[in-house]
Amino acid sequence: MNSKDLSRRIFLQQSFNAGLGLAALPLLTSFSAHAESKMRFGLVTYEWAKDWDLPTLIANCEKTGVLGVELRTQHAHGVETALSPTQRVEVKKRFADSPVTCLGYGSNYEYHSPDSEKLKQNIEGTKAYIQLCHDIGATGIKVKPNFLPAEVPKEKTIAQIAASFNEVGKFAQDFGQLIRVEVHGQHTQELPVMKAIFDQVTESNVKICWNCNAEDLLPPGLEANFNSVKKWFGDTVHVREFNVGTYPYQDLFRLFNQMDYEGWILLEARTQPADRIQALREQKEIFQNLIARSKL
Repeated sequence: MNSKDLSRRIFLQQSFNAGLGLAALPLLTSFSAHAESKMRFGLVTYEWAKDWDLPTLIANCEKTGVLGVELRTQHAHGVETALSPTQRVEVKKRFADSPVTCLGYGSNYEYHSPDSEKLKQNIEGTKAYIQLCHDIGATGIKVKPNFLPAEVPKEKTIAQIAASFNEVGKFAQDFGQLIRVEVHGQHTQELPVMKAIFDQVTESNVKICWNCNAEDLLPPGLEANFNSVKKWFGDTVHVREFNVGTYPYQDLFRLFNQMDYEGWILLEARTQPADRIQALREQKEIFQNLIARSKL
């Protein structure tokens, strides 16, 4: 690494430190602490990778050292249920021949609709993508609850969502897959609602994907909300750019460190940087600093 690159890294770290109001840590301390952590940094193909085909996606993940990816639906990677058995094997081999882990699929399937036909379509669609995840060597599919219709009693919708999770969860067990439930949607992204859903979930492979929403901070606060559902956490977490907005990522990382969390912290980026490769590298460096500070 030349002196210009090193100076840039130090500047980025110190800028981030200053934003947190904390003293700077040496870079080597950050890297050492990260090496001991069981948390890993990955990417959701939401904005920064939505136009990368599969070879480009894998290559760019390798370049940046961001070695886990959740494939979002209808993106340029083209990994969809229309793939033939041969094509599925090819996708699996592409990942197997690289250091990049394909964690699975980020679907838009949801289970709150009072329309029984819509609900059935979402459940059957989920099952089709569970099979795809299995065939490409992934480990799970991301789904969401997403809404509580005003015309239906809240308790009824919550029970319906939980029953749907149980159905797709039971199906997924035969394929060795997880159902990753993103904390998402109007009303349903509030942690008391998510807890009420999971109180009725019976399948052990149905897990919560923490999503870093503003609602996480509602009374009684981040720590209490986090603790209310942490027993259901799976192996993925969604974050936004660490240095954008006011979400208390350092506090979140301390909570994850306290429970010895082992999983993927997946960047679901929203901004439009001119150089996405450099932006990914910078986000990974901030991630390493957050890991280091979580151990202080």
